[in-house]
Amino acid sequence: MTRNIRTALGTLAPLALAALAPVARADWTRLNMTEGVTPLSRDIHALHMTIFWWCVAIGVVVFGWMIWSLVKFRKSQGAKPDVTMTHSTKAEIIWTVIPVGILVLMAVPAARTLIAIEDTRGTELSIKVTGYQWKWQYDYLGEGVSFFSSLARSSDEARQLKSGIDPKSVPDYLLDVDNPLVVPEDTKVRVLLTAQDVIHAWWVPAFGMKKDAIPGNVNELWFKVDKGKTGIYRGQCAELCGRDHGFMPVVVKVVTKEEYAAWLAERKAATNPSAAPAPAAEEAAPTVAALPTAPRG
Repeated sequence: MTRNIRTALGTLAPLALAALAPVARADWTRLNMTEGVTPLSRDIHALHMTIFWWCVAIGVVVFGWMIWSLVKFRKSQGAKPDVTMTHSTKAEIIWTVIPVGILVLMAVPAARTLIAIEDTRGTELSIKVTGYQWKWQYDYLGEGVSFFSSLARSSDEARQLKSGIDPKSVPDYLLDVDNPLVVPEDTKVRVLLTAQDVIHAWWVPAFGMKKDAIPGNVNELWFKVDKGKTGIYRGQCAELCGRDHGFMPVVVKVVTKEEYAAWLAERKAATNPSAAPAPAAEEAAPTVAALPTAPRG
């Protein structure tokens, strides 16, 4: 029997290695959680990796002990089962205290990270995000700037049946919008989330943040993109919200503070032309030559 098992393992081992070879050459970072570009995303990634390695250690101990027991006390070596029921208070205390201690060690960093996620103190910019079927509305609170963000026209055309457009030829297919959310780097941004119709979810993996947008409720999250990490960051609605759920991406454009100030001024001027600064009085009014004074009497 043992010889048959060894023969089977010897036959299957090369096949298993051949099957796993492409996976071994893959980029493992794509299979793991994204570390991100914000302090919160890094904290969440660090917590994830800590719990992961704890689980790896537990698995090694538990399965190692199990395999050792199976090999050491197998029937072919003359081992006989113990049919008597025994009780050990010491063993029960040990296998209760150790898991409780492990859970406490996991709970401390988890609680610290959860508290940080909800800490919106020191907010420098507040944006209200409203989910619609199937687009987003962004309101910059206190700035008078508001706009909708919908799927980019190029993606919308390519997704139509019989469009004749190859989706692979469209850059960032289904992940691009007409009006991205623009925020400055190194700035704590508070996002207030709600919805107009059904439940949506605003999710940007690089920020480590995802939260539901629920009609009649306001949820909040915050993020602060690291200085020097300007660029385009993409996400999606992560809550099934209807027929076009897969066609309402989230795109955030992170710029420098100077670029953001210029963009905001341009948006304000486009939204409310009357708010644009008026020309100086001497430039606005033409110079009028002095008229001769009519004689009296």
